[in-house]
Amino acid sequence: MIPTYDLNLLTSLDMLLAESSVNRAAERLGLSNSAMSRTLSRIRETFGDPILVRAGRSLVPTPRALELRETVRQVLESAEALRMAPQKPDFKQIDRVFDVRANEGFVFQYGGKLIKAVSREAPGIRLSFVIKAEKKPNALRDGQIDLDIGVLGESGPEIRTQTIQRDRFVGVVRADHRLSSHETISAKDYAEAHHVSVSRRGLFSGPIDKALEIIGLRRQVSAVVTSFPSALSVARTTDLIASVPERQTAEARRDMYTFPLPVETEEVRVSMMWHPRSEHDPVHRWLREHVRQLCST
Repeated sequence: MIPTYDLNLLTSLDMLLAESSVNRAAERLGLSNSAMSRTLSRIRETFGDPILVRAGRSLVPTPRALELRETVRQVLESAEALRMAPQKPDFKQIDRVFDVRANEGFVFQYGGKLIKAVSREAPGIRLSFVIKAEKKPNALRDGQIDLDIGVLGESGPEIRTQTIQRDRFVGVVRADHRLSSHETISAKDYAEAHHVSVSRRGLFSGPIDKALEIIGLRRQVSAVVTSFPSALSVARTTDLIASVPERQTAEARRDMYTFPLPVETEEVRVSMMWHPRSEHDPVHRWLREHVRQLCST
């Protein structure tokens, strides 16, 4: 006889393996702890394995559970794809909110363009841009956000990712800054000037400083802000240099003097991330395509 499995049981198993905690899995599924414990007992009976075992104060998956993890995810994703496949959506009739996590630079450069493109085809779709310091996959897993845009950070193994833009850092000063008359700005001139840096954690040094150290130079960072638009706003009204991604700040740099950085820094790779549950959602896929097209121009 071919074994059959309750899809809800597989959903619970997937959540238990993701959290390694009965309490947290129960909370995410909206169940009581006792109900989640009973479900774990059913899972153990169904698969003939403890699935999660005690290790000190925490639970860890058994080897059999680790073998099941990817298969269970694939089954759940296939089931979700079947549910969403039947018909092409009528975008004019859709009433839906998408929560998009992105930094202020992305919203400044692309937010208005994305809203305009989306509302033209689907006036009932609304975008909520969420800005958070934490770049962890839990927000996607928990459904707190629908799409994550930015430099790839910590990402769960199941999270889908796509590179949508490659960028480089440039230096920017106000139009009448003393450096704006220079055809080229040397590493020495750059380092000796005062700077405004960008760090969500309030750090005064980063990759640019490491690149300068290699050639024996050190820049003077006078201020730290949390976003690239803020850094440009400071540079626009002071003598400070802001070092920012070129493509993502095109609008914010308007009427300012921009120059190539005189040191080599790593390429900035911007990615789009989403949870597998949204992989085959035609409306979500449509939104992703709009984001991709905007960032590729």
